Amino acid sequence: MNLFWEQGYEGTTFDQLITAMGISASSFQNSFGSKEGVYEEATQFYLEEKRRWFAEALSGGTGTRETFEKLIEATADAFTASCDPAGCMISLAGTHAAPECDRIRDMMAAKRTMSEEAMCQRLEAGIQAGDVPAGTDCAAIAAFFGTVFRGMAVQARDGATREQLMKIGSLAMKAWPS
Repeated sequence: MNLFWEQGYEGTTFDQLITAMGISASSFQNSFGSKEGVYEEATQFYLEEKRRWFAEALSGGTGTRETFEKLIEATADAFTASCDPAGCMISLAGTHAAPECDRIRDMMAAKRTMSEEAMCQRLEAGIQAGDVPAGTDCAAIAAFFGTVFRGMAVQARDGATREQLMKIGSLAMKAWPS
């Protein structure tokens, strides 16, 4: 997972993968079938383990605005954690892929869409709870925050600190529907 996170799908070689896993080429083929197979497993592991904070922040028992503020803070923390590569494996993955990697690009776009759908659902719940104005375009707000978070991932990858990411998030909250 860390190889793919750090170097991307195309930048990670078969030899690097078997070395990192400490297995033979035949064991790799028997276990995963292909580089694409291990990439799918790595991204699923990332979503289940490394990105657990995203779902936890969205499911907090606070108001919707406070939930998004906590999500910004959790994003800044995760994207700058010293124990992992900077940024987000999903945000940065597959955006520039060779034509033979269309399946990877589409898979990663679908995973990014899942995050926006989760944010949209939380915003819709906020409308029902009365703390998000009725008539708010939840899909547009979710897409906006998805764009902010992907930008924060790029900024983190380029060396931005947690504090710099928090400033970006604070500015993003100025777009909150009123």
